[in-house]
Amino acid sequence: LDALVSIGGDGSLTIANALHKKGLRVVGVPKTIDNDLDKTFTTFGFDTAVGFATECVDRLHSTAESHHRVMVVEVMGRYAGWIALHTGIAGGAHAILIPEIPFDLDKVVAKIRARDGEGRMYSIVLVAEGAEPIHGHREVLAPAEIGHAERLGGIGEQIARELGNKTGKDVRVVVLGHLLRGGSPTSFDRLAAMRFGTAAVRGLEEGRSGVMVALAFPNVNYVALEEVAGRMKGVPMDCDTLQTGRDVGICFGD
Repeated sequence: LDALVSIGGDGSLTIANALHKKGLRVVGVPKTIDNDLDKTFTTFGFDTAVGFATECVDRLHSTAESHHRVMVVEVMGRYAGWIALHTGIAGGAHAILIPEIPFDLDKVVAKIRARDGEGRMYSIVLVAEGAEPIHGHREVLAPAEIGHAERLGGIGEQIARELGNKTGKDVRVVVLGHLLRGGSPTSFDRLAAMRFGTAAVRGLEEGRSGVMVALAFPNVNYVALEEVAGRMKGVPMDCDTLQTGRDVGICFGD
């Protein structure tokens, strides 16, 4: 092997960094729908996942409004809430629950009742699979084991059940799950993937190793793999996207 181009998320790039330390020429390419890799503005796959999820939420508004329902939409996001945050804001959700903010469900109930009081008899609640209540724990279907991260799921059902009991409304659940991980890529992701791929080969031709290509507008640059491996990029509490959601009245359960 002359070199390895490692395409993937945190696990793949952590392994790539270990191989680099053993002497193999390695360049990493950030690919994950979760957008949870540090040192890059975005990863390719994220925009496609958010675009599809947003279209689903757009469609759910119609049935939720016509039947006066609460729709709970569970999306992927084990430890980072980027998909839920971006989808929820773009799709006009009324509450968004993400792993970075332990939630108080009574705050969501209050939001739903306030909307009912205004004559808006339906609500959309976006929840990341890794969201957890302020006095509880995340829903784990299978514990972590060698080669596999813990498998999460069920938080949407739990929230729907409790919201139904507390509000008396008809609450339905949609779990998008692995639907987010396939399909036709957006033009942004296609271009990002091509820019990352060519930059990886260009870097190898220049003699680089132990680096990851990263998007830093307006250009693609290189960052050390050791600055990325084992580090997760969650939603920061001071990011303007989160503040935008708060400014337009979205409830985050806090």
